Amino acid sequence: MDDLFAKVKKLIAENLEIEEDKITMDSSFRQDLGADSLETYELVYAIEEELGIRIPDEKANEFETVRDAMNYIQSQMGK
Repeated sequence: MDDLFAKVKKLIAENLEIEEDKITMDSSFRQDLGADSLETYELVYAIEEELGIRIPDEKANEFETVRDAMNYIQSQMGK
């Protein structure tokens, strides 16, 4: 999980142009990290490309925190 979190954290930092140390599992994408809906969509796409998984739009819309995204990503890895 730590390696996966490190990868996802790097993608979040790159896509939202923020420093990695500001990102925790409990960070809210909108409130804490300042992501708008377009940035969130681009981030989901980057995660899909990097990790080789599919995240349906309706699922991505449910991601409030980094933990929400990580839980879904982990459930899809190795399928």
